Amino acid sequence: MELNLHQDFEALTARSAAEQLGTDPVRGLSTDEARARLEKYGPNKLAEKKKKGFWRLFFEQMNNPMIFVLFAAIAVTVGISVYETIMAAKNNWIVAGETITNPFLDVGDWPDVVIILAVIILNAVIGAVQELRAQTSLEALKNLSSPESTVVRDGQRMKVKSSELVVGDIVVLEEGDTIGADLRLVEAVNLKANESSLTGESVPVDKDASVTFSERVGIGDRCNMAYMSTPVAYGRGTGIVCGTGMNTEIGKIATALDEEKEEQTPLQKVLARLSKFLGFLTLGVVVTVLAADIIWLFVDGHGGEVEAWLEAALSAIALAVAAIPEGLAAVVTIVLSIGVQRMVRVNTVVRKLPSVETLGAVSVVCSDKTGTLTQNRMTVLEAWVDGKNYVRSDFSADSPDALKLLGRGMSLCSNATVDEGLYGDPTEIALVVFANEMDMHKAELESRFPRTSELPFDSVRKMMSTQHTVGDAKISFTKGALDSILKYSTKILDNGTERAICEADIARIYEQNSAFSAKALRVLALAYSRSDELREEELIFVGLVAMIDPPRPEAAAAVRSFKGAGITTVMITGDHKETAFAIAKELGIAETPDQCVMGGEIDGMSLPELQILCERVRVFARVSPENKVQIVKAFKANGHICAMTGDGVNDAPSLKGADIGIAMGITGTDVAKSAADMVLTDDNFASIEKAVEEGRSIYANIKKTVIFLLSSNIAEVLAMFFIICIGFPAPLIAIHLLWVNLITDSLPAIALGMDPKDEGIMKEKPRDPSEGIFAGGGLVNTVLYGAIITLAVLLSYFSCAWIHGAFGFSEMRALFSENEDILHQAQTMAFTTLAFCELFHMAGMSNLKRSVLHTFKNRNTMMALAFALGILLQIFVVETPVVQDVFSTYNLSGKEWLITALLSLVPLLFHEIMVLVHRIRGEK
Repeated sequence: MELNLHQDFEALTARSAAEQLGTDPVRGLSTDEARARLEKYGPNKLAEKKKKGFWRLFFEQMNNPMIFVLFAAIAVTVGISVYETIMAAKNNWIVAGETITNPFLDVGDWPDVVIILAVIILNAVIGAVQELRAQTSLEALKNLSSPESTVVRDGQRMKVKSSELVVGDIVVLEEGDTIGADLRLVEAVNLKANESSLTGESVPVDKDASVTFSERVGIGDRCNMAYMSTPVAYGRGTGIVCGTGMNTEIGKIATALDEEKEEQTPLQKVLARLSKFLGFLTLGVVVTVLAADIIWLFVDGHGGEVEAWLEAALSAIALAVAAIPEGLAAVVTIVLSIGVQRMVRVNTVVRKLPSVETLGAVSVVCSDKTGTLTQNRMTVLEAWVDGKNYVRSDFSADSPDALKLLGRGMSLCSNATVDEGLYGDPTEIALVVFANEMDMHKAELESRFPRTSELPFDSVRKMMSTQHTVGDAKISFTKGALDSILKYSTKILDNGTERAICEADIARIYEQNSAFSAKALRVLALAYSRSDELREEELIFVGLVAMIDPPRPEAAAAVRSFKGAGITTVMITGDHKETAFAIAKELGIAETPDQCVMGGEIDGMSLPELQILCERVRVFARVSPENKVQIVKAFKANGHICAMTGDGVNDAPSLKGADIGIAMGITGTDVAKSAADMVLTDDNFASIEKAVEEGRSIYANIKKTVIFLLSSNIAEVLAMFFIICIGFPAPLIAIHLLWVNLITDSLPAIALGMDPKDEGIMKEKPRDPSEGIFAGGGLVNTVLYGAIITLAVLLSYFSCAWIHGAFGFSEMRALFSENEDILHQAQTMAFTTLAFCELFHMAGMSNLKRSVLHTFKNRNTMMALAFALGILLQIFVVETPVVQDVFSTYNLSGKEWLITALLSLVPLLFHEIMVLVHRIRGEK
């Protein structure tokens, strides 16, 4: 028979579900039928997503306009070098029978090719390795499945691998089992399942196989269902497998993770746009300069010379190299890596490198409640006995006798232990801890009052009772729902005296219960009996305890800090609306109940409708995993950069869908950690605040780095463009530009990336994610400083001619064209001035509105090191004979070094003038 696997089994009775799935609730499937279904529907496993290999990722990194330009530069350079080598070999290898030096060993332009190629490969490797840290969520989800399950087949119980469960199998559940597939329960005897990792509700869910639902309900409310990967916390039961593999609730989460596309971070988008722009700009500038160079060839009468054309092509290639910031990708990656180390110091482990800077733009933090904003530990906060209310600070060894009796009874009437690890139902653990706080430990109590009998809790009676020996007498304690306890209570303990309970007592008890409920506290009542037999009648009422999964102490301060930084905190939880609002109000997330909505209310909403709702709502309760993804998408559609925190399986799709997914490191499931961009090692919501602060600082440093690097590229392009257009030989050759872009610029850029964060950075509003990296004066500064450095380079280049007595346009042009040594001298001066200018420019870029003296007071030792190392490396390149052959540099005289040094100070002098202007204007 064909099975319908896509219906709502919670709406069917157990018998109807068995009929629909073609199984016998008593005998189960036959072995042959189970085998046939396994072959037809496949194993109970999650589908695997095919992943990209390293080489595919490696070559994908090269799909970039800037890389295309560099490849074109390599191709032309190789072509020219090969041509020159062949011509040299043809003409000079053998002359009159004598062997001449092998021309293939000439250095020529090959270093340029090697360096450019190395840059391309390095950037591709960095990108590929980064992407190989892709999500392993599906694998983590597969690991959640229990390895074995107990089933009934052919009327016999047997153990099978959970991967071999098929639809229609009858699964037997016992306390401690991990459920291997989605089940429609047939029998549930005091059965409770811990579904916190799936729904976010911290209390184990009572199961009732007899219930059916006439309308669609959320996962957390389907008490007649049990779900794959959730553990049985209490009781026993049986169920019919109604969903396996990708048809389970876990499978739906896996599908959502699989379908969620990786989105670029704001910085990645900015750099992608910048890359595209620079690529096309470079092509335009290269074509223009090449055309100008060719025009000058014909003007000078060299239009027919192949060598002249080759020189023009090499100049164009040098310009292409100048326009592209080859070191930008590597420097940004290094700066982000430095940020990752800073994050570790604030208890945050970054899994995806680009996400570091995205934190700086976060405007909404969508947080799971259980285990994130709260402690994921039920705690007794208040108690009521003898008509008096007690709070947690009152729980001590000196507590009143009546309060101690309440704690003693609650602890004895439970099966949890806490002294040697936390074992048992979370509610019962809270009750045992309650007694411990009054110095009444479970082991000691059980020694003094040994248990002789027990009536376990069930969902019909809603009570649990235990009987204990007290000397020669017996005492029974009964805990449970207030209505059930009062129903069987005939007396009340009043200031140590047992008396008949009256209507006024009951009214006062219910009044206190309402007060607790208004705070969203879960209430349990305690009564006792001195009967020789364990009976739940003629009970003596003692009092109430009120508990909740309390907020983390530091969470409220973090929420306030976020408000000051213009960041909105939103709670998204699977818990009940009243509980969620109570926690949210205490933390300052929500103020009024109308800021809370239920997941069911948004199920049928369109994205535009949900976008409007998200602007006012601060708490989403009883949500499904699909709801969480919807909410995150709505916030993102509203233009927010959205962070999502969580620790459960149910959080994984929204963690992956958010701009920043933040998982808890201690209580978080492997699935949540795998789906997240970063993990909090201390599970502390307040650590997110510190991480956001670091993220803002890192973005500010990256912005400084990018502006610094591009101002250098602008200077190179303007200098090359101007000189070539007026018919002079290029002031810089390709290897000079590569050295500056990759070495001289990179060290200062990394130093800027290590700048300490500015004071008051968390008082600023989140940056607009749509704004480019040049917003706030960035473009003006980039062009302005680029122009200033250009001026210094040009003056240095021309000063070489002035030193040799050539001052007129024609004289200088003729000098450089006819005397190759002087040309190399001028190029060396221009090259060195450019390198030194960048080092002085670094000092100013640290803070554009403060003097450079402040920079070195700021304890950025890397900046001082980069400055010193940059000077030494440049001197090494210029003055070392062996290296001179590679870089085509010449030794500089004392006068030439002095001119170069003075011109290198121009950007620093300009910076100090601008600082003075800012001060005069009163700008901060």
